[in-house]
Amino acid sequence: MNRTSEKFITIGACVAIVCAGMLFAQDTSKKTAGPNAASIARGKTVFQEKCALCHYDTSDQKKIGPGLKGLNKRGTFSVNGNKITDDSLKTWIENGDQLMPPFKDQLEPAQLKDVIAYVKTL
Repeated sequence: MNRTSEKFITIGACVAIVCAGMLFAQDTSKKTAGPNAASIARGKTVFQEKCALCHYDTSDQKKIGPGLKGLNKRGTFSVNGNKITDDSLKTWIENGDQLMPPFKDQLEPAQLKDVIAYVKTL
């Protein structure tokens, strides 16, 4: 092997190592389009204005309605056993039930989304 070939092999190996390092250094984690801190903060404000009259957010004890602390971890609604999802929370808040008034006409869609983001952090 001549000297020129050795240089090309050495340079090629260095380029391969640098490229491999760059690939491994990239952030390969997938970012989900979940709620951000601003959405959660807005949701807390709306919760305090619209929901805190009947629900605790810092306790699971009943106020007028059930306390919502740990709601997301429980996984189901206490009144009907249905699974808690963003869609089921949205439906519940919008339509209410015999014990909870509907908030469909009291919350803008963005406010509702923010409240759901906040409640899921409790």
